[in-house]
Amino acid sequence: MPAISQSDQANRSDRPNRSDAGRSRRRTYRLVAAAAGLATVGALAAALPAGAHDNRHGKPLPSRYQDVQLLSFNDLHGNLEPPSGSSGRVTELQADGTTKTIDAGGVEYLATHLREARKGNPYSVTAAGGDMVGASPLISGLFHDEPTIEALNKLDLDVTSVGNHEFDEGAKELARLQNGGCHPTAGCYNDEEFEGADFPYLAANVLDEKTGRPILKPYWVWKKKDVKVGFIGVTLEDTPGVVSAEGVKGLKFKDEVETINKYAKVLQKQGVKSIVALIHEGGQPASGSYNYNCDSSGAGDGISGPIVDIAKNISPSVDALVTGHTHAAYVCTIPDPSGKPRMVTSAASFGRLYTDTTLTYDRFTGDIARTAVKSANHVVTRTVAKAPDMTQLISRWNTLAAPIGNRAIGWISADVPSTGTESPMGDLIADAQLAYGKKLDPETDLALMNPGGVRAGLTYAAKGTEGDGVVTYAEGFTVQPFSNTVNLQDFTGAQLVKVLQEQVSGSNAASPKILLPSANLTYTLDLTKTGADRIVVGSVKLNGTAVDPAATYRVATNSFLAGGGDGFTTLGQGTNDLVGGDDLAALVEYLTANSSAGSPIAPPAANRITVVQ
Repeated sequence: MPAISQSDQANRSDRPNRSDAGRSRRRTYRLVAAAAGLATVGALAAALPAGAHDNRHGKPLPSRYQDVQLLSFNDLHGNLEPPSGSSGRVTELQADGTTKTIDAGGVEYLATHLREARKGNPYSVTAAGGDMVGASPLISGLFHDEPTIEALNKLDLDVTSVGNHEFDEGAKELARLQNGGCHPTAGCYNDEEFEGADFPYLAANVLDEKTGRPILKPYWVWKKKDVKVGFIGVTLEDTPGVVSAEGVKGLKFKDEVETINKYAKVLQKQGVKSIVALIHEGGQPASGSYNYNCDSSGAGDGISGPIVDIAKNISPSVDALVTGHTHAAYVCTIPDPSGKPRMVTSAASFGRLYTDTTLTYDRFTGDIARTAVKSANHVVTRTVAKAPDMTQLISRWNTLAAPIGNRAIGWISADVPSTGTESPMGDLIADAQLAYGKKLDPETDLALMNPGGVRAGLTYAAKGTEGDGVVTYAEGFTVQPFSNTVNLQDFTGAQLVKVLQEQVSGSNAASPKILLPSANLTYTLDLTKTGADRIVVGSVKLNGTAVDPAATYRVATNSFLAGGGDGFTTLGQGTNDLVGGDDLAALVEYLTANSSAGSPIAPPAANRITVVQ
């Protein structure tokens, strides 16, 4: 079976739009100005009603306005099968103010929904906002996400931006996903060479350090007859802060606004005036319900986060923003620099939603009539028929993955969720890494796990052939898919406290990243205070004893944190480094050693951090 691995512009030329394949070339409409004072071709086209005819040929003239359907989604993360637990549900706001949850997601259902949505819409384009791959479940991650690219090809995805997770395995692997070819170490699967994506990945703000040029195409133009819409794709500028150093080696990530504005001018010079930005950065809506009215009080009032400032500064020449990264669901208008409302959307994550946006194209100006833009998120329900081609795809890859994925690695007595300020799943991983660290070096004192590395929880009654409470390797892989290593480093007590303070200060001040501690580390998080003061210094205790600022402590973390990832710069300053083995292997070993069918492991109580609110 293949190995599991983590996280020059090499593009194929623009392919023809699928909806036009096999059809005649785009018709050019020629209008003759009438003698009655209509001086220009544009004036005549605007004056004629829809359905008017060219008298010379008896053919209908196009109407001035053409609705273009933009279908979009983001943050799929290789979730080909329906996600389980809370990852596979969305919250819907009801008319009476209550909410209900709906099971959602799964590429078999996503394909059906998108295909149904396209019916009756000959001018339809499908785009995505990044993180199509990376941190993927075993069915995709085990095969370096080739199954997901294959599925996206079948979904008729037209274009996507890169996201941070597209760099989990580095720029060379991203180029392979775009262009095809067998994996350099795992080789080919099924004796077939991987064909790559037949849609362009856009990376306008990701530059090769040596050449200063984008590593992939910065923009792409969708064309349908006389209608043209340009797409610019960027990922968040802080990608190096959320991806391993190896994954972004040799790359520069530029400012999102500066980059989009630059290429908007390029598109305009080429005569493309209708422009959509695909941005792998997002915000947080005021409600967790996917159908929440984001503009209930006014444009931009229902959303916060990085995307707000980005949207307010992107050139007015850009007509709509498709965003992602935060896994939130929203359809909002945010004022552009001229004060004019502009649509900003995100479709949650894991294929649970898709966004249907109507862009009204003005043939007279070649631009989008923004006052007519409409948008809504739709649930990818599981009540529709499965797309047979996707079922076949999933079955084929599951057959390859089954010998590894179905192996039992442990037993749990109840669900182990990955949500909350202190998640039980994160605590369990920290305990596993401490146990593994002690095997490497008995002097290991504690372990810390980053919340972003906990991709899912464990479900007691998981779907599949195994019995209730059984944890399979596939489930473990879904929890920890990055193939990080468990690293040991020495820190002073003062440094350890500073690490905890970095959870809620510096780059993490606005959006705290609470580390998950092993069971022997406890402290108080006081949310009534601000910044670093939220960590009550005297409360930081190891095995019940206050941490000594001058003492040395041996700390186990994954390699991402050991490199200073997620804004934890102090964790990148440890000494006496020791690089261990795979972090998933550490979890597997811990579950196998500490659970059985007759004595399953219980979810951690998540009481290591005392939160004051």
